[in-house]
Amino acid sequence: MLLETHTNLVIDRDIEQFFNSQSKYTYEEYILKTIQHIKSFLDRDQFYSGDLISDFGSKKHLITPNSQVNLTIDEALKEVKELYLDHTIAFHHPNYVAHLNCPVLLPAIIGDLVASSVNTAIETWDQSTSATLIEQEMIRWICAEMKLPDTSDGVFTSGGTQSNFMALLLARDDYAFKHFGLNLKENGWSDVVSKFRFFCSEKAHFSIRKNAALMGMGYNAVIPVPTDDKMKMESDALVQAIEKEKQLGNIPIAVVATAGTTDFGSFDPLETIAKIAKEYGIWFHVDGAYGGSYILTETHQHLLSGIAHADSVTIDFHKTMFQPVCSSAFLVRDTKHFKYVSYYADYLNPLEHRDEEFPNLIEKSIQTTRRFDALKLWFSLKMTGAKTIGSFLEKVHYLALDLYYNIKDDVCFEVVHKPELSTLVFRYKVPEVTSNTVHDTINLYIKNKLFKSGQASVASTKLDGKVYLKFTLLNPKSTIDDLLNIIQMIKDTGKNYKTIN
Repeated sequence: MLLETHTNLVIDRDIEQFFNSQSKYTYEEYILKTIQHIKSFLDRDQFYSGDLISDFGSKKHLITPNSQVNLTIDEALKEVKELYLDHTIAFHHPNYVAHLNCPVLLPAIIGDLVASSVNTAIETWDQSTSATLIEQEMIRWICAEMKLPDTSDGVFTSGGTQSNFMALLLARDDYAFKHFGLNLKENGWSDVVSKFRFFCSEKAHFSIRKNAALMGMGYNAVIPVPTDDKMKMESDALVQAIEKEKQLGNIPIAVVATAGTTDFGSFDPLETIAKIAKEYGIWFHVDGAYGGSYILTETHQHLLSGIAHADSVTIDFHKTMFQPVCSSAFLVRDTKHFKYVSYYADYLNPLEHRDEEFPNLIEKSIQTTRRFDALKLWFSLKMTGAKTIGSFLEKVHYLALDLYYNIKDDVCFEVVHKPELSTLVFRYKVPEVTSNTVHDTINLYIKNKLFKSGQASVASTKLDGKVYLKFTLLNPKSTIDDLLNIIQMIKDTGKNYKTIN
């Protein structure tokens, strides 16, 4: 009786914390109050407060939940403002040009709000119903844009790393089954797999090597192929690398071409690589996490035409289609290849109950529980439109070119490349200094000083062992004046380094 009384007290006090028909007015109140705090975040002058980790020591009481005290919505929002909203990085700010973090579309936010509130689990039909149809339609749409055949299919993933993992896994298991009759999913490792080799550009994303290691094949299963002066994979070098591995007794099984490298935005020659892959009978994967969305533009169609020959494709909508994280997809040329990741659980999607009319998306995913991430893309296409999104991408591409032409002849800078997408790699140079070590130190000082002061966020990378700065442009609302303002900050900070040292 005491237990029953206590349970009733808890329910009476806390029941309106749940999202249901009885709490709809509380839900409305919470959302409206939250919006006011997010608006204050949008009104911030700087992209970042400049606070260091040590500065958050005084806020430890805010970070750690107090099990004895339940805050009101106003109290919780006040604390999250002080702890998070006043300090988090503002990707929409014109002085943020560091990484592949895009500003997001309002329709996408609405889609995310709806998906989070309703909390649909997308893995099986009986949990998602029509949400399954929306995800499938988004997959059909992007497959059609890339001119993949009617047999193509796909699934939403957490990001490019997971999508690339699925590509390597399918390529490996498919080759093992077709050429050696091995069912790796069923029976596990075989010694011959240790001879399998993947090929990718030396500028390819690190997830290719990381995923090979996670699959038990090791970093050395990935053979880096040299690039030319435009940071593109050299097709002749690819052929030489494949032949060399064959001579060593290894087995080429797949080549990964990059459509938009992380640092340079460069596109490997997809058409040529596709022909090489076909000639050798190996899997052809395109990592289009960054550049794949440019299929919507007129400016980059020629660079992406070869993607139509791909066996699989990675595309991140949360990089270049202005979607909140996560929104990414893995596409395959033939849906039958998803058999290498499918599993049938009695309690969830038993094989004997499989019904093509009521599909279970779990059969295509390495995740089980999965958010309805396709809904925000659906809202964006419905409200903003693919053509407009393509124009946004063209805008940031031309912005990168404009910046390139503005600084390429400036004696204070060494520019590495002419942008093919929306990144620009360069470094600040002191004209009378020849030491790369000194220039490395100065450029890291510039990057860190600007970030810690909250003035601007610029990325850094390395090329031939030397440190360079990098602008990653993903904000269509940015102007050339915004970028030149950051360039001036870089100059001033570099000159200041000389003064204080």
